[in-house]
Amino acid sequence: MLSRRLFIAAAPLALAAPGILRAQSVFRTFPFALGIASGDPSPDGFVIWTRLAPDPLEAHGGMPMSPMAVDWEVASDDRFATIVAKGQVIARPETAHSVHVEVSGLQPHRPYWYRFTAGGERSFAGRARTLPLAQAAVDRLKFGVVGCQNFEDGYYGAYNHLAREDLDFVFHYGDYIYEYGGSPTRANYFSGSLQVPVRLHVGQNLYDLADYRQRYAQTKTDTDLQRAHAAHSFFPTFDDHEIENNWVAGISGGKDVPADAFELRRAAALQAWYEHMPIRRANMPRFGTGIFHRTARFGNLAELQLLDTRSYRSDQACDDGFKPICEGVGDKTAQVLGAEQEEWLARNLKRNTARWNCLAQQIMMMSLDRRRAANEDTPIANMDSWAAYEVPRQRMLGRMAGLGNVVVLTGDEHQNFVGDLVHQDKVVGTEIVATSISSGGDGSDLRYGSEQMMKNNPELKFLNDQRGYVVCEVTPEAWLSHFQVVDKVSVRQNSIKRRATAEVAHGTPGARMTGLSA
Repeated sequence: MLSRRLFIAAAPLALAAPGILRAQSVFRTFPFALGIASGDPSPDGFVIWTRLAPDPLEAHGGMPMSPMAVDWEVASDDRFATIVAKGQVIARPETAHSVHVEVSGLQPHRPYWYRFTAGGERSFAGRARTLPLAQAAVDRLKFGVVGCQNFEDGYYGAYNHLAREDLDFVFHYGDYIYEYGGSPTRANYFSGSLQVPVRLHVGQNLYDLADYRQRYAQTKTDTDLQRAHAAHSFFPTFDDHEIENNWVAGISGGKDVPADAFELRRAAALQAWYEHMPIRRANMPRFGTGIFHRTARFGNLAELQLLDTRSYRSDQACDDGFKPICEGVGDKTAQVLGAEQEEWLARNLKRNTARWNCLAQQIMMMSLDRRRAANEDTPIANMDSWAAYEVPRQRMLGRMAGLGNVVVLTGDEHQNFVGDLVHQDKVVGTEIVATSISSGGDGSDLRYGSEQMMKNNPELKFLNDQRGYVVCEVTPEAWLSHFQVVDKVSVRQNSIKRRATAEVAHGTPGARMTGLSA
């Protein structure tokens, strides 16, 4: 069902300029080649998404520059015997013929199935779940944490395993695409050594809207990624590579890039992100800006604060990178979330009406000493993490103090970490850092220097350099984070195992590691 289906057109594809292409029109190839997806679930519905792209890597996805009608339906069973909602939406060229249907009026805390029809062609079916009512008594939550999926670094076999998990939803922490141009060789970001990509990006470095659209299209042709989207509802967020490595606010991650030039690039990139993600119109970017942080509540059991750690952040200290700590780290005016988002988060944490508080975000909150050798004298920090913004970091940790129920979910590092979040010598929360789907290549159990990092950072409980994802299993008494790792990403099919589990007891901040495997 995921393969492109060819058929003989009874008539040439209509190119009516002002009108809407109707169902009598036909496609030369399967128009749902980029799959389908659902996202941002609520107690009474969710967003369902697709993009018409019969030739995904061609200009405009192979679509004519005319609006087209797309029918959609949602059923309470996988055979679509009982249709509970249906309608028609217009796929417009202004948004790359993508559609975002905000389905409502459904029953809470149950699965539904959805599909699309356009031009006489029907998509395969997807499955989505609504959330429980906000105050409903819930005794179990199980969800996935994924991100960092560099197309060139490896295949997405981990997504095939994720699709088979029994989950309520998936949190994607970002780096859905990478902006780098295709190259037969390139330097590994961490080691500096040259590596040969497993598969090549199409095109050069991304700058304009057409570039970003093509990169999303190439990424979404991966059938394992399509399976995961069809199986689970996602909460998407973005990090840096959706635009450019290590960008913040209106500042390019590159050198000597004028602010107005970067503003245009950011606007194009965020438009393409919206066009390819199952998110609500309220979070649609407009000219490169928007409100992307939001809350997801799972009954009385857990409240997730989905954060944006890029759009309002101050410039990185110490000229970015992994550097010795400099004076700029203590800047009292520095921001990570920006004043408005930070105040919104503080109100939500203070309310504390769910059993667990979760901060679902992008960059590491622990301030780790990154020295990898015993003979290095000066502590090193990641300047693109909370560690480079010590004043807002301490402010955030202070707001966790006394709650006894805070778990922070993070990505970005291309490794698995578990660690305590410490404020004024007291553990106030636990940080779970999920590894990448493919970024960094095959990896190994431990990266060079990991043993030294564990010695330098007593708050660290676990460190691992394999690819995969995290599954969080939450009850009123405990939060379990299972680290699922694959053996290789350099091959299409791989095997998966549970490498370890981090357990946090409610009311007792700090993690205990169990189930450690070799």
